[in-house]
Amino acid sequence: MAGPAALSAAAAAALVAALLLLRREDPGSGASPSMAETEALSKLREDFRMQNKSVFILGASGETGRALLKEILEQGLFSKVTLIGRRKLTLNEEAYKNVNQEVVDFEKLEDYASAFQGHDVGFCCLGTTRAKAGAEGFVRVDRDYVLKSAELAKAGGCKHFNLVSSKGADKASNFLYLQVKGEVEAKVEELKFDRYSVFRPGVLLCDRQESRPGEWLVRKFFGSLPESWASGQSVPLVTVVRAMLNNVVRPSDKQMELLENKAIHDLGKAHGSLKP
Repeated sequence: MAGPAALSAAAAAALVAALLLLRREDPGSGASPSMAETEALSKLREDFRMQNKSVFILGASGETGRALLKEILEQGLFSKVTLIGRRKLTLNEEAYKNVNQEVVDFEKLEDYASAFQGHDVGFCCLGTTRAKAGAEGFVRVDRDYVLKSAELAKAGGCKHFNLVSSKGADKASNFLYLQVKGEVEAKVEELKFDRYSVFRPGVLLCDRQESRPGEWLVRKFFGSLPESWASGQSVPLVTVVRAMLNNVVRPSDKQMELLENKAIHDLGKAHGSLKP
């Protein structure tokens, strides 16, 4: 277990990163929903359900993946839901009874190509931290595992691939985290999915099951700011997953979509009945 000094250092580093982000101007993405789209959201969901599409989620054991799975089941958007991960999750609630689970070894993903076959839509929420996995482990999970999974998904027939990235992602960044996020965004784009959506949320506002003192401090920091300031650099987790699903049901002729933090806020807050 890390000592107080290590935790303080991590918290300080996280707060510095937050302050650096505050210095960056959020360019937005032009992806905010129009009034017509907002009013038609219930109809879009209904039309989408009628298509009986299947979906897989990578990283359902993490905060974002778990929240996404819950929202998907509540909205009833897909006829088949599959979780792909390194271990089988314990899902006791009745709502989860029809969720399929595929257990894979991410070090030998090519041996599990069948797990990625037959899905129309894929959501990738895979991710770790440098503190938890070390620099090499972080790169392996956030870049190599994600890219290999995307390759297998494309080969398996996935048409719409959704990637959770990070605000500030840039393959030319001097920060390893942002550099790796930018690299994998670009590499997945080269696969040429029919539709590829990248979500770049700011600091995720949620109560993690896994203790991360640095992130806790950052969340408290943004929680103390006026909402108009905080919303530029942070976003509630539920807003992120609702934005992802609101985006997936609306038609798009763009092969690649980049949704920055502001667009995620706007789209995630779009009104309409969420349940069937």
